[in-house]
Amino acid sequence: MKSADPSPMVDPSACERKGADEARRLPAIIQGGMGAGVSHWYLARAAAQAGALGVVSGTALDRLLAYRLQDGDTDGQMRRVMATFPFPAIAERVLKRWYLPKGVARPGAYDHIPMLGHEPTPECLDLLVLSSYVEIVLAKEGHNGPIGINLLEKILPPNLAALYGAMLAGVDAVLMGAGIPREIPAALDLMAKHQPASLTLRVEGSLPGEVSRIVFSPVDVVGPAPHPPLRRPVFLAIITSDTLAQSLLRSTDGNVDGFVVESPIAGGHNAPPRGNSGERNARGEPIYGPRDAADLERLGRLGRPYWLAGGYGVPGGLAKARALGAQGVQVGTAFAFCAESGLRADLKAQVLEQVRSGTVGVFTDPLASPTGFPFKVVETPGTISEAALYEARPRICNLGYLRQAYRMPDGAIGWRCPAEPEMSFVAKGGDPAALAGRKCLCNALLATAGMPLNSPGGGPELPVITAGDDLLQLGALLPRLGEFTAGDVCRMISSP
Repeated sequence: MKSADPSPMVDPSACERKGADEARRLPAIIQGGMGAGVSHWYLARAAAQAGALGVVSGTALDRLLAYRLQDGDTDGQMRRVMATFPFPAIAERVLKRWYLPKGVARPGAYDHIPMLGHEPTPECLDLLVLSSYVEIVLAKEGHNGPIGINLLEKILPPNLAALYGAMLAGVDAVLMGAGIPREIPAALDLMAKHQPASLTLRVEGSLPGEVSRIVFSPVDVVGPAPHPPLRRPVFLAIITSDTLAQSLLRSTDGNVDGFVVESPIAGGHNAPPRGNSGERNARGEPIYGPRDAADLERLGRLGRPYWLAGGYGVPGGLAKARALGAQGVQVGTAFAFCAESGLRADLKAQVLEQVRSGTVGVFTDPLASPTGFPFKVVETPGTISEAALYEARPRICNLGYLRQAYRMPDGAIGWRCPAEPEMSFVAKGGDPAALAGRKCLCNALLATAGMPLNSPGGGPELPVITAGDDLLQLGALLPRLGEFTAGDVCRMISSP
């Protein structure tokens, strides 16, 4: 049950109603948060200007800011917004550490930021807080529409610091999935008052009674001086079932204000099939069935607004969702390929040409992601979908966002990833069977956004493109538009 508010003057049910009402005032269309630079500030701004909830991806924002500064920040946008950060010493430290006026010596030759663990260094915290602040401020400029940030429960170490930086920038909504975000609502409540917050870290091999937590104290970053309270953003949990929605409302401290209900045909990470028997179709994809469809009637009785995701980025998609009782829709694929997205231009053009010719395919890969969740991969040349190309790449884990914490023999916490070198993973106690088919999505996603590192075998890292199963339906936009915008996407979805 939810913990009672200690103040007799506050009615928890009234707070819940207020949060749900704020969620209902959000736009009917949510632009999906697509990872590592695809849903960057420029796309989120364009979507908000078109009347949608613009959403920036919170994944790897620290690294993106460091890379943009090392590329010379040629348009000056990063430094301009950094100069507005309310704690100048942090911005000065980050600028001094990462800014290269002439850019890197050669493409991809970035100086690495440390991989994040359960105890991020002060330098890492500075970069995390500042990077999400910069991204949200840029996304909010030039319009009055709302902006949200999307984070993954599976990538736990950066989340609290990234959320705090976004709140300093006035973020309007937080969306989180790829796991069960039970502790985020209460953390938002605490950080709005600049109080410490923590999240439970799942550590493989933990002994009974052992609990590990990632703790973030705002005053350790911005100092102990009194700070005015921050606005607590609306929280939308990304779920796949009404059962999970009900569980979150019953067991979560703090308000869950609404839900985004993702079906298995949505792009990016998918939840495993319920029951997770391991059964696969002839192509080797997980098989989803009736149990994987949320009961929308039951969901509607929970008293929270919800948006439907997966297959609604088509003409009439919004009307279809509203007929099912939804507040609106979340759309990723169509926005990912619009003119303003951060998807590399050559990759965007290549896939759209395949859409035009009807030759594009999307594979739900049950093994690619180190998280263990199925991951949608667009089958297109020059990406990790080409098995021969990817298998020639030596294994490495040098970014580390999808690593898993594990208990070392001495009780300390270590980190391992099934996409790292086999000998290293097994030496850390990893199951050799977990190595099969795993791919380094961290490097691949940054390459997709145009910031590839050099691979261990030489040459830039291969990109990966993810999209929903409805990718071919982008043809509804393409016959009349050589290139389409975020505004075109909103108009298409809203059309009769």
